[in-house]
Amino acid sequence: MYVVGLTGGIGSGKSTVAGILEGLGATILSADLAGHEVYAPDRPAWQEIVGAFGRGVVAGDGTIDRAKLRDIVFSDPKQLARLNAITHPRMKELMREKLEELQRQGIEIVVLEAALLFDAGWDDLANEVWATVAPPQLAAERAAERSGIPVEQVLERIQKAQMDDAERRARSDVAIDTDCPLNETRQQVERAWERLQSRLTASSAQTGV
Repeated sequence: MYVVGLTGGIGSGKSTVAGILEGLGATILSADLAGHEVYAPDRPAWQEIVGAFGRGVVAGDGTIDRAKLRDIVFSDPKQLARLNAITHPRMKELMREKLEELQRQGIEIVVLEAALLFDAGWDDLANEVWATVAPPQLAAERAAERSGIPVEQVLERIQKAQMDDAERRARSDVAIDTDCPLNETRQQVERAWERLQSRLTASSAQTGV
C-alpha cells in the first residue's frame, strides 16, 4: 500500500484536493475525522484533557467541546503545546492502526489528510507528502466564510499557530497552489496523480509485482 500524506493550513484547499483525489480513485483517511475518537469519553486522552483544561471543556453529552478547547489553546501557545503533547502521540497511533487496517483490506493508495502532518511528526507514516498552499489572506477569507469566525481572527491563527507555506513547500514532494480557479487546481492534482501512477507502475515492473 502506498500512502500519500496531504497537508495544508486552514483554508488552503486541502479538503477540496482530497475530494479530487478520492474521485481519481484514492482512499481518503481524514485525521481530523478519525481524530474525534481520541477525544471520546472512553479514551485515555479524555481524562488528561479534562485534568489539564478543566470541566469547562466538557460538553453536555460528556464529550470534549472542541470549539471551547480551540478558543483556549489558540490564544495561548503554552496551552496549545500542552494539548498537543496529550493528543498528537495518541492520534498518530490511531492513524497507524487505521492505515494497517486499510492495508489488510487490500487498499492500494491511501491519502492521509492531516493539517498537522509535519507539526505532529506524522509525515513518517507517508511514502510522500503533498501540500496545498494559498496566500494567508485568501486562506483566512475562505475559512471565515466556512466557519463564521471573523477574517482577522482566522488570519491571526494562521500567522501564530501554523507552519508557513514556504516551509511546507520545502518539506513536501508536491505542492498544489490553490490560489486559482477550481479547474486549474483540479488540473494540478490530476497531473500529480498521473505522475504518481507512472512511478508506481514503473516500480511494480522493476520488482515484478
